[in-house]
Amino acid sequence: MERRQVNNRARGRRSVALETTLLAHGVPSDSALPLAERLEAIIRQEKAWPATIGVIGGIPTAGMTPEELTALLESPDVPKVNTSNLGLIMNAGRHGATTVSTTIEIATAADIALFATGGIGGVHRDYGKHLDVSSDLLALSRFPVAVVTSGVKSLLDVVATREALETLGIPVVGFRTDAFPAFYIRGSEAGVDARMDDPAELAEFVCFELHRTGRGIVVANPVPEADEIAEDRFSKWLQQAMTEAQERGVTGRDVTPFALARLHELSDGETLRSNLALVESNARLAAQIASRL
Repeated sequence: MERRQVNNRARGRRSVALETTLLAHGVPSDSALPLAERLEAIIRQEKAWPATIGVIGGIPTAGMTPEELTALLESPDVPKVNTSNLGLIMNAGRHGATTVSTTIEIATAADIALFATGGIGGVHRDYGKHLDVSSDLLALSRFPVAVVTSGVKSLLDVVATREALETLGIPVVGFRTDAFPAFYIRGSEAGVDARMDDPAELAEFVCFELHRTGRGIVVANPVPEADEIAEDRFSKWLQQAMTEAQERGVTGRDVTPFALARLHELSDGETLRSNLALVESNARLAAQIASRL
């Protein structure tokens, strides 16, 4: 994507990108604007600049105004925009909520090096039956952005996703952890390439590696310990949610928002509370890194 195609209000390397699919499709509608305001406030507290990213009237925008974000969230049936349909949404002049992959692409065009999200996409559990791999992984191999994330969403194949990251040459650095986290769960059977305990150390590596390779980096930041969900309880809820998705014919990119919504209901809001906590933690760490670049 050329820089001239992006409405860029970001402030360079001290900015932290935020996606809009989380706001439009990942949390209940009444939680979206308060969450956006909270994340931006956290980033400012750490002496960095928030840059919420979305597509407004066909124009990719880095650093959305409150009015633009409100218009996007109030737009009926706002689509999820990934790297494959971004051009179609732009050409049609539509609003769109950016996924991890598209946020990475637009952030690169806006010269933003840090991006905070909840969990990246990855390899789906039924990969053996049909090809279903998130474009997030390939975007990380194409664009030089460090993504602070609580690992991969727990409804995916965590170990296979970690192996795919290695295959694509994406370094995974654990922040104060030796295990690759699984969203609501702090650890998994997969590990990380290195552990770093200091945001300044992370910032030094981010500068070095993004310049060296032109590829992305995964900074794995586990959900705060107080907000972790026990694996056995989560597995029970997930099994029910995925069974219902199959029964209702939910497929492709619609599976994740459907499952997240059902998990929220089945857990009586516990997964949502955990989700919000980990996103806020990731925004804070991303800002701590960005402020040291």
